[in-house]
Amino acid sequence: MQLELLALYAGPDQVMGVTSGLAGLLGLLLIFWNKLVATFFKVVEKFRPAAVPATAEIEKTTPTETP
Repeated sequence: MQLELLALYAGPDQVMGVTSGLAGLLGLLLIFWNKLVATFFKVVEKFRPAAVPATAEIEKTTPTETP
């Protein structure tokens, strides 16, 4: 048996601690998801250029009289 391969072993006692920590972080993310997304869009809105309002085009021809 090669001893280098033994160093790559991850038993349940090691993996469960890591997955438990990841699950806790994911839970916190999901709890505050709405606030995170709202903050993200506020920051994006600060850097986005202001929208130029569209101007209505007015016809510049004179109305003709109908007989």
